[in-house]
Amino acid sequence: MNQRNYQKELDKLIESQVSSGRVPTLLLHSCCAPCSSYTLEYLSQYFKITVFYYNPNIYPETEYHKRVQEQQQFIERLPVKHPVAFIEGNYDTDRFYEMARGMEQLPEGGERCFKCYELRLREAAILAAEGSFDYFTTTLSISPLKNAAKLNEIGERLAAEYKTVYLPSDFKKRNGYKRSVELSEEYGMYRQNYCGCVFSLRTE
Repeated sequence: MNQRNYQKELDKLIESQVSSGRVPTLLLHSCCAPCSSYTLEYLSQYFKITVFYYNPNIYPETEYHKRVQEQQQFIERLPVKHPVAFIEGNYDTDRFYEMARGMEQLPEGGERCFKCYELRLREAAILAAEGSFDYFTTTLSISPLKNAAKLNEIGERLAAEYKTVYLPSDFKKRNGYKRSVELSEEYGMYRQNYCGCVFSLRTE
């Protein structure tokens, strides 16, 4: 079976929007400012974006607030063609630990992470539907350590469930991850050395 090329799918969608003269709205779930950097630089040319910061997996709480602040500061400083807004979700860590119950010992990058993707993308899908956004997606696929196929699969399933549209994406393509590192350096950004949860922290 041929693997889908999510970047080509996104190219076609953007081309169609540009040719029609539309600037659609996009709810962009962000895991952190560094991962959002290239994604916002790229997508803000074509979409009116609202960044949705929903990451109840982040540990400890001081780290969570540090990442929120970094995200807000980056949005304020980044020059964009179309406006970028910001929404902070609930820091409901109990939901994350309930989700992870029984999977605490699983290795990073496996089923626990997939459930974490779904936890965060579900909140984004609900908000996208409630806010009548044209699309929603996540910055998570920019990381070489994240499974883009799984992210798109979960996003599209949730989009169908909540009657909204998931924007196909694999932001690590076209040197997206490399560009995010460059932007992090350019903006003097705090760049964490672990994904965010207590389980990823212990593997460092």
